Amino acid sequence: MSQSLVIIPTYCEARNIGRMLDALAALYPHELDVLVIDDSSPDGTADVVRQRQKENVSIALIERSGKLGLGTAYLAGFRYALARGYRFILEMDADFSHDPAMIAGLLKEACSADLVIGSRYVNNTVNVVNWPLGRLVLSRMASIYTRMVTGLPIADPTGGFKCFRREALEAIDLRRVTSQGYSFQIEMSFRVWKKGFSIREIPIVFVDRTVGESKMTRQNIHEAVWIVWWLKLRSLLGAL
Repeated sequence: MSQSLVIIPTYCEARNIGRMLDALAALYPHELDVLVIDDSSPDGTADVVRQRQKENVSIALIERSGKLGLGTAYLAGFRYALARGYRFILEMDADFSHDPAMIAGLLKEACSADLVIGSRYVNNTVNVVNWPLGRLVLSRMASIYTRMVTGLPIADPTGGFKCFRREALEAIDLRRVTSQGYSFQIEMSFRVWKKGFSIREIPIVFVDRTVGESKMTRQNIHEAVWIVWWLKLRSLLGAL
């Protein structure tokens, strides 16, 4: 078993997940295990993963009963990783918006930082390809808003390409993490920061998906608006 596990939540990613698993196997034939958490995708995503499992023992699959959300998928993945002793636990998307080649950089930095974030906006740059202007503005404003309200010293708090050291996840009461979507990424980074762990951002180029549909919803946006105030209040009350 590798020391590192990458968690990939999926819903209707049959056209992407096989290519992603192949890319990860080619780049990291012995350095990385993969856990796919599929929410009963009707397009046969889990079937694609099972086919790859026949060829690659480093791939694991958790099939859930329905579309239960990004946050609960990652929490299930974190519990799986901690129970099996992984040292580094990564998050990434299945749709190639996160370049699998950048995992090596995340793991390198995780040797000296407790949370490493692949950032679209670090160093006052914008490294996003093929996003419509409206979505880019929304993402940038969400980042600024989050920093202003919470004080979280991260340029890209909604980013979902991350590597946690197991010690950071062990220090968090995962039972108290309830948010979904972008809010989940904000909440996890905030909790790591408030526990006194070190956070580092490294630049990535984020390329919008070319196959499949975005999973972002209005509910995700609304949750992100209030979650930052909830986190700030809970922190002030010492109730995180």
